[in-house]
Amino acid sequence: MSTATRPAPPARPAYDVERLRRDFPILSRRVHGKPLVYLDNAATTHKPSAVLGTVRTFYEHSYANIHRGVHELSVEASEIYEKARERARAFVNAAEAREIVFVRGTTEGINLVAQTYGRANVGRGDEVLITALEHHSNIVPWQILCEEKGARLKIVPIDERGQVRIDELEKLLSEKTRILAVSHVSNALGTANPVGRIVALAHARGVPVIVDGAQAAPRIPVDVRELDCDFYTFSGHKMYAPTGIGVLYAKAKLLEAMPPYQGGGDMISSVTFEKTTYNILPFKFEAGTPNIAGAVGLAAAMDYLGAIGMDAVEAHEDDLLSYATARLSAIEGLTILGTAEHKAAVVSFTLEGVHPHDIGTVLDREGIAVRTGHHCAQPVMDFFKVPATARASFGLYNTREEVDALARGIEKVQEMFRP
Repeated sequence: MSTATRPAPPARPAYDVERLRRDFPILSRRVHGKPLVYLDNAATTHKPSAVLGTVRTFYEHSYANIHRGVHELSVEASEIYEKARERARAFVNAAEAREIVFVRGTTEGINLVAQTYGRANVGRGDEVLITALEHHSNIVPWQILCEEKGARLKIVPIDERGQVRIDELEKLLSEKTRILAVSHVSNALGTANPVGRIVALAHARGVPVIVDGAQAAPRIPVDVRELDCDFYTFSGHKMYAPTGIGVLYAKAKLLEAMPPYQGGGDMISSVTFEKTTYNILPFKFEAGTPNIAGAVGLAAAMDYLGAIGMDAVEAHEDDLLSYATARLSAIEGLTILGTAEHKAAVVSFTLEGVHPHDIGTVLDREGIAVRTGHHCAQPVMDFFKVPATARASFGLYNTREEVDALARGIEKVQEMFRP
């Protein structure tokens, strides 16, 4: 047997943000006569030419409705769609492609679990556990379920740095807990939760865990088998893919036991007026014509991120976070909310004497796009006793120079509103 060593994989090129920026056509435009500085990536990201071109090519050359068609275009489109599912499986390291359900986005993924697994497993007097960091999409579906079933929604508190209180989580997990829902990364503060530890604590009590990965999937490597979570869901549009497409990962044994989410075409095996039998996984949960081109675009975005390397994306965004935190903290009267030890590239801040909406409006006139408001996380705002914040969130194409532009813009806001 040969003792030759396997050659090392070719090294990825050094991170060249200026080269990457050229992949995104919209970044060359001007807003109010100023170069666009797009710092609203936690809300949605822009699309590289590779994604735009892949979707266009699919529509121009291979588009047809998928599954059950015998003509060439349908067969071809079906193969492309299922290759996209396999790409999603690899992206999160799921064990099987049938554990990947295409949904419209994170919101639908959470609702699917709440209305299928939740309805089947939560009853009167039971408890559903979430954290005080959650986006409304990971609050309201559980409220609806608890109201319907007579269950209780329990909240794991956070501390002054915006970190989940793990000690309180351990206390709240009980024999009544039927599911725990937690964000991987907070959209409002950028807090990166210790999901692996949280899952282990929940599983020790026999409690399944659903993870909202909307803010994590675009910027950090995700391995659902390493996390051992039961459900993981994320949106394409936050990770450089089209809108209206997302992924719900779930362990196959759970999906097998769960009832369908919606009824219609493709989720059935046979239908009579007396009885319907359901399709195999994952099609049981994909009623109707799906967002075929969206899935194709999502796969292209995953290929794009894979070529860069998720570790490289994470390192670049970490650098921007460190630089922005230092740069903005030096501005008198500016307060950053959310100073967790582990954070993603999100800086949520207030400015003394200025409403966040005014901050956003003035920055927009400088060509700088930030998000202002409660960020669909009103309980977080309530905890910090503020009505809203301004939020700068960074992506793989942002630069330190754009952070400097943000700082100058904030100083201009102060000048305009100085008494």
